[in-house]
Amino acid sequence: MHSRALAYAVAAAIFVADQITKWWVLGPLDLRTVQQIEILPIFNFTYTENHGISLGLLTASTDTARWFLVAATAAIAIGVAVWIWREKQRGDQLTLGLILGGAAGNILDRSTLGYVVDFADLHFGGFRPFLVFNVADAAISIGVVILLLRAFFARNERPEENIEHA
Repeated sequence: MHSRALAYAVAAAIFVADQITKWWVLGPLDLRTVQQIEILPIFNFTYTENHGISLGLLTASTDTARWFLVAATAAIAIGVAVWIWREKQRGDQLTLGLILGGAAGNILDRSTLGYVVDFADLHFGGFRPFLVFNVADAAISIGVVILLLRAFFARNERPEENIEHA
């Protein structure tokens, strides 16, 4: 499989996994009603509606703001899709696929529900290193961290240039 096609397949898999988990917590688990289910001593399913973007910033309190967030996120997703097409490094293509799939999952939620459904609640006693999140958020965060790490620590091998001194 061509690496770009594989990156788009990763995006599709993340999107499907995100939507299935959200269907599961809203449908069979009825998390909206139950509000919280303890899965492990350090992990709960906790129902949250995220009306903003990451870290609860830019809360969309009106329909106009909601559709602005949808449009802004869609523009970013389109940019990522184009970046995948232009990117030559397979690892970066796959990483961008994580980001694209996550963005698509959250765009669908915001478009259809008016908010993003979050439910994954990792905690250590009272310490919560993350806000409540979902599969899409995790994929986006992991993708961004990998891209940043590669940008700071991975060096592209470039052939030595022949510089002639005059």
